[in-house]
Amino acid sequence: MKFKMKQFFLFLTVILVLLMTSCKDDPDIINGEEVITTLNYTLTPDDGGTDVVLSFRDLDGDGGNDPVVTSGTLSANQTYTGSITLLNESVTPAENITEEIEEEDEDHQFFFQSSLSNVTVAYTDQDSDGNPIGLSSTLTTGAASAAGTLTIILRHEPIKTASGVANGEIANAGGETDIEVAFTIDVQ
Repeated sequence: MKFKMKQFFLFLTVILVLLMTSCKDDPDIINGEEVITTLNYTLTPDDGGTDVVLSFRDLDGDGGNDPVVTSGTLSANQTYTGSITLLNESVTPAENITEEIEEEDEDHQFFFQSSLSNVTVAYTDQDSDGNPIGLSSTLTTGAASAAGTLTIILRHEPIKTASGVANGEIANAGGETDIEVAFTIDVQ
């Protein structure tokens, strides 16, 4: 009986050791929480004019110095091709977070909210399931108007199949906000 008890405890010890070593973090798994210090939304007009770059940069994070936000003036009745770039410039060399978003495309989606009725944004990219991401987009302006805001929000693990989310409605998206920036825009 003593021999069987020793075998049992040996067997149990081996199993516990295997379980504990198999639970170690996999270094190849990308961390779900990205550090984003910089967001650039580059808008290229379809008529070949000058690019407009809406930029947010906060190198010291929350609570430090105020972020630097560059707003922009858009042309009336124009279509722009939009492209978002995200960086973590708190490390050297700067880390391109855009690549992580592309790799984890099913877990991310940008939302665009305009306070101006004459500014709309449409998705032009999709994740591997056919749902929108928002790294690429088309921004369309209508007639000239007073200044307003364009808010860009990146959600981590949104419910992309929820009602309205594929159309850019954030209300049912859930998930966690990785970054949210409001840019002042003017349509002239």
